[in-house]
Amino acid sequence: MAVQKFDQLDKEILRMIAADARVPFLEVARACNVSGAAIHQRIQKLTNLGVLKGSQFVIDPEKIGYETCAYIGLNLKNPEDFDRVVTELQKIPEVTECHYTTGNFDMFIKIYAMNNHHLLTMIHDKLQPLGLASSETLISFHSAFNRQLPVVGAPLLEE
Repeated sequence: MAVQKFDQLDKEILRMIAADARVPFLEVARACNVSGAAIHQRIQKLTNLGVLKGSQFVIDPEKIGYETCAYIGLNLKNPEDFDRVVTELQKIPEVTECHYTTGNFDMFIKIYAMNNHHLLTMIHDKLQPLGLASSETLISFHSAFNRQLPVVGAPLLEE
């Protein structure tokens, strides 16, 4: 992949929308001293490059009944089953993240459950049949913080 050059306008747009994804384009345009159309074009360019990956509202899982958040390290019986297992994990709506990892696990997932009993049922009924050699579950009591990486200091955005 070719290294993309970002100019000062790109950097300022990224800083502003990272701070508030709902900031109106016209407000960004005024702050950057350019037209609204220019901001729209730059946002489209950054989206097409894959720098921006959409925008969304973040739903608080606890507010809709998912009181348990867990991280589960998975080891597969057959490592050649990675693609199949990922496809099956994508079918489980409570699994919100899946990472290939180094270290003690083949994969690491983030999963939400209504309570501990629901978590146990999902592990037994949905995860174990995927062909796991072993798993380790860590329950999160509370997220201390959750944030995006800062735009300032990003290697490809610095001079």
